[in-house]
This record gives sequence, structure tokens and C-alpha cells, in this order.
Amino acid sequence: MVEESAQVRSRRLADLTIPLLFGASTLLLLGGVVAAAAGAAPVATGLWVTATLLGLIYSTVTLADAVRHRRPSVDVIAWLALAGALAVGEAFAGAVIAVMLTSGVLLENRAERRARRELGLLAARAPRIARRLTSSGVAQVGVGEVETGDVLLVGSGEIVPVDGRLLGAAVMDESALSGEARPVERRTGEDVRSGVVNAGAPVQMRATATATESTYAGLVRLVEHARADNAPFVRVADRFAVAFVPLTLVLAGVAWALTGDAVRAVAVLVVATPCPLLLAAPIAIMSGLSRAARASVVIKGGSALERLAAGRILLFDKTGTLTRGRPTLADIVTTGPVDAAELLRLAASLDQTSAHVLASAIVTAAGARDLPLTMPTQVAERHGYGVEGVVDGYHVRLGKAPWIVGGPAPAWVRHARRRAALDGSLTVFVSVDDVPAGVLLLEDALRPEAPRMMRALRAAGIDRTVLLTGDRADMAEMVGRVVGVDAVHAECDPAGKLAIVRAEQRQQPTIMVGDGINDAPALAAANVGVALAARGVTASAEAADVVITTDRVDALADAIIIARRSRRIALQAVVVGMGLSLIGMAAAAVGLLPPAVGALAQEAIDVAAIVIALRALLPARTHTIVLPPADAVTAHRLYAEHNAVRPIVEQVRTAADALAAGDDLASMRGLLERLESDLLAHERAEEAELLPIVARALGGPESVGALSRTHAEIEHQVARLRHLVDEIGSVCDPEDVIEMRGLLYGLYAILRLHNAQEEENAFSLMPTVAPR
Repeated sequence: MVEESAQVRSRRLADLTIPLLFGASTLLLLGGVVAAAAGAAPVATGLWVTATLLGLIYSTVTLADAVRHRRPSVDVIAWLALAGALAVGEAFAGAVIAVMLTSGVLLENRAERRARRELGLLAARAPRIARRLTSSGVAQVGVGEVETGDVLLVGSGEIVPVDGRLLGAAVMDESALSGEARPVERRTGEDVRSGVVNAGAPVQMRATATATESTYAGLVRLVEHARADNAPFVRVADRFAVAFVPLTLVLAGVAWALTGDAVRAVAVLVVATPCPLLLAAPIAIMSGLSRAARASVVIKGGSALERLAAGRILLFDKTGTLTRGRPTLADIVTTGPVDAAELLRLAASLDQTSAHVLASAIVTAAGARDLPLTMPTQVAERHGYGVEGVVDGYHVRLGKAPWIVGGPAPAWVRHARRRAALDGSLTVFVSVDDVPAGVLLLEDALRPEAPRMMRALRAAGIDRTVLLTGDRADMAEMVGRVVGVDAVHAECDPAGKLAIVRAEQRQQPTIMVGDGINDAPALAAANVGVALAARGVTASAEAADVVITTDRVDALADAIIIARRSRRIALQAVVVGMGLSLIGMAAAAVGLLPPAVGALAQEAIDVAAIVIALRALLPARTHTIVLPPADAVTAHRLYAEHNAVRPIVEQVRTAADALAAGDDLASMRGLLERLESDLLAHERAEEAELLPIVARALGGPESVGALSRTHAEIEHQVARLRHLVDEIGSVCDPEDVIEMRGLLYGLYAILRLHNAQEEENAFSLMPTVAPR
């Protein structure tokens, strides 16, 4: 803490003194020019000498600091140039060098302050108080007094004090964490992070973490590490510049020895001052930190940014990184008189009071379908089995199959378990009034933006991608195929992940991406560790060098693109600046540049190099595509409709599974009517409204050709189904069952593939895609 306070005091002192030094040296230089023009040569010389002494004092302090910390430095060249200018009576040249030196340091200081301001924005908004609901009313308490399980009231415009779960629907401004200014609608049961602002009506929430364990406290700790320090490139620049010192001294000495003119040696020293190398590189690096912070990526200093730019092998954890990391409802299989919507409503109503990891997913799914929930009574948790209670007079149970079925597993249970095993899903069985009613299938869905991000990373220069997971091999291979990785390692424990990272590290620099505690060793071992911390800062974020604060893994592509651009611009600035300096040194050595002119030339070189470096602050191409506001509104509306018709897609498979000879086709006709009236209407709206938006964003109609083709195929398959149902009449025979099942399964496969393509290529372009 003492060291941290000393660093803060040092930065504040630099913020105060550097502008004063620049202002004083500039005023002295200009004052001398005015005095010289007025014929007051002694006054002009005195003012210039004073400016030179200021520069000499500053360079002496910085040189002594470098020696004390055993840090390579080329301040010796600036010091010799200033001292030499005084020694040979070139006061004007000395004053120009002083202004050159302080102006470069001023620009560097301002870039550093801007980076600190961008990185410290989150910490500055940390919540301070909370309003806790008690038996006697609402009590205002310090945020540190909130305990897990407390029910809190968050008023309109107030900051959410701790991480929690919503007890009612809410509208949140999450721009402080995600960078997206659009208000986000959150449903009952969804998790909410500390630091976001309630942009709607007052809402109640249940705390799921204390203040120190919540998102904002973790981000404050991260920001403390994210100050712009010297990147490896800058340290290499220092070493290169130090190697440049002997060359400078030899050239100055040779010019003096051959001509006997000390002024030439001073001119070489003046032009040799390597400010482009010492200032341009840090400015570009710190500008990159600032740009990354605006993209919701906290990079812990210039060293991490440089290593991120140099990475060539990218390793991903699966759960929470390439997948969403939380279960979502995939399908509802019913058996009996209770339909799917009512089964979900009863289950979600009961789960409102449960702290189980799957409860939030079930409640969220019911909210997404606008199902009216009621508060359950007589709720009882049965450890190891499930939960039961009374909902609207029905006795409802949720849990494992043996507890729900109460005997040998019937065929539908075996079928549901087999399907869950094949798809990698979780099952929650449901009974109503002690009669098995169905099963809810939940999955950890693949992030729709992941495949597109992977292609962008390859285009940005990543040579190899590797998937690491503790999941079983078949599921890992499936995810690897979809996102397009080069290698898959399944069933890895933390030690296994660490060993793979070290093995890959022997080939090329590595970047490891993860979000869980078990990823922390691998994150720390990689050349760069990247953690996703959208749902809270964990051990993985503490161990990582880069932290993504938005719940979109494709922000990693933006971060890598920004890092590489910043490093490239730093190199450009150095090459241009030092190349011109070498030319100027040669000209000074042969007498073509006197010290005064050389000083002005070096000032121009410095300004040019710094201007090149400041280009890193300018907007440039990134992976994220910003949609126009009107297009974003349309895309969000169509995405909501996309989710609304998703249950119809699952009904197609359920109908095919249940089809048998002798069945009445009344239920099939009902499904067909929903396909024609709801699903096809939605697909036509997407063809007319969504595809033009995607075409404009991705650069032309060719980018949406596959989506348009599947729209046509869906229309064709539904028309075939209508023709078949009308031709069969009312009852199926065995041949009809075979033909209709084939048609239904084919339609189901097309719809699933089409939905995945739309989420990857269209809806992933939206600023925020809510989990389905």
C-alpha cells in the first residue's frame, strides 16, 4: 500500500511539473527570440541559457533515476547535447533541445493520463450504498454490509450495488461494463452485475455475492494493475537506443578529431537525441491501451499489450468461453395431458425460490415466452433428488428421473436420456400431481459469435487455435468442428491444461483464454492470459493479463487487432524518426547542420514521429461491426421473433418422434398451421428486413446467399408437408408414417442449421445478443 501510494504521488507530481517545465522552456525560448529580434542579444542569450539549464536539470534527474533502478536509458545523449551546447556557446540550440525534450515528455504524459482515465472509468463509478429490505422496511446500508441472500431494492437511476438475481423484470443500462449504450431488458431470474444502472422502474433483487466478491470490486483490482508501464518493445527500444549511444559518441568524436571543431560534435549530439525511439513507442502503446479500454477490454499494462500483439497460438477453454457457460432451455418433451407451455410455467413457478444452478435457466426461459408465473407454496428441497411444492393447486416436482418416475424407466425416459447424452444436455424431469409429465432439456449453448471471431483471428495473424476442456471427447470435438479449431484436447484437468500450454509455448508465443478458476494456472503460464469476466471477476481474471468485461468473446478479436495495430504504428514511428535522425547525424558530422539548425530539424523529426504514434488513438477497422441505430432496432426485433418461434422448431422433432401408424393427424394439422402462420411469416420478414441489413454490414449480397437459399428451402419443405398431410387425410398407415417422419426430420435439420447460421452470421452482429 505504501508503494502504491508512492506511485500515485509520483504520477501526480509528474502531471503537475511536466506541463510547467514545457511552458517555462517554451516561454524562455520564445522570449529569447523576441529579445534577439529587438537587438538585446545578452538578454536573449540569458533566456536561452536558462531554458537549457532547465532541460539539463530534468535530464540529470531522469538519468539518475534510470541509474538507481538499473534501467537502460539514453538520457545521456540528451544530457551531453545540452551540456555541449552550453560549453560551445550554442545557447539557442540548447534551448531548442530543452523544448524538444519537454514537449515529447508532455505528449507522453498526456497519453499516459488519457490511458489512466480510460482504464479508471469503471473504478470511479464503484457503488457505495445499498437499500436492504427488512421486516421493518427499507434500510440504507453500506455496500460492504450486504450479505449473500439479502433482498435489495434498486431504485430508478441507482447503481446495482452487488451481483445478484432479479426478482422482477428490469431495464438496465450496462454501458459502464459492456460499452453498449442501448438499455438491456432483463427478465425475472436473470443474473445482474454490480455497477450497472437501473434504467427502468424500481426492482428487487437477491444478492448472490458480497461486495468484495462482486464484479465491480474485482474490476477495481484489475484496473490497479492496468497502468501503462513499459512494454517489452519499449524496453527493447531502450536497449537499442543505448547501443546507439556509442555510435553517436564515436561519430561525434571522429567529426571533432578530423576537423578540430567541437561545434560539429555538439551538432551530432543534438541531432542524435533519440526522442522518436523513447517517446513515440510508449505513446503508441498507451494509445492502444486506451482504445482497448473503450472496447470493453482491460489490458494490464503495455507489457501485456505487446505480448498480446506477438501471440501466434490461441488456446481456448470451452465452457464459458466458446460456450455461454450457463444452461439454457433447449427443448421440452411432454408425456401426458400437460402441454409444453404449461409444463414450463409450472416448473418455472416452482423454481422461482430455488438457488439451484438450473433454476435461473428455467425461470428465464419462461420469462422469454411471457408465461405468467405464480408464487409456489409448501416448497421443499429434497437433497440429491430435486424440489417440490404446490403451484396453483397442483403438486409439482422437479428433479431426477428415479424420483419423478418412481419405478423402472419407461420408453420416453430412456429416449430423453439418450437424446441428452447425444446432445450433451442436462435433464430436469417434471411430475404434476405425482404423475410424470415430461422433461426439460437444457444445454450450454455455443456462443453464436465464436465461429465468426475465429475466422477474424486467423485473418489477424493467429496461426494455430487449440480447444482445451474437461468435457468428454465427443462433445469437445463437436464444438471444435463448429468453431473451426486446429486441435482439440478433451478431459483435461488444470494440470493437463497447464502442460498443453507449455508444450505449445515451445513452438510460438501463446494466448490462453478462459473464465473459470480451473483455468487460472494455464492463464498464468501462457505468454498472455485472457479472462472473460462479464459475470464477475474470479481467480482466472486475477491471473490473466487481459480481461474482457463484456459477455462477448469476440471482443478478443478487437483486442488483438488493436494491439497489433498499436505495435505496428510504434514500429513505424521509430523507423521513420530514427532513420531521419541518422541522416541528420551524418549531415551534422560533415558540417551541413550547425547545432541550432540541427536542433530545429530534430524537433521536427520528433513531432513527426509522435504524430505517427498518436495515430493509434484514431478509430480503425476492428472485428466488431457497428450497426446504424435503425438497423440495430430492426435486428433486435427480429431476434425476439426468432426466439419466439424456436419452440415450433422443437415441436417438429417431437411430432416426428411421437408419430405412429393409426394416429389421427389433427395434432399434425395444428403444427402445420403454426408453421405456415408463424414460422413462415417470420422467415419472410427476415428475408425482407434482416438480410439487407446483414448484406450492408458485411459488404454485399453474396454474404447472405446461403441464408436466402435456406429460406426458400424451408418454404418448399413446409409446402411438401402440407401436400402430404392433405393427401393422407385423417389417419396414417405405416408407409405414411415413414414418409412423414422423413419429411419432418429433414425439415427439423434444415431449421436447426438455418437458425445456427442466422445466429452466427446475422444476429451476432448486434451489440448485445441476449441468451435464448
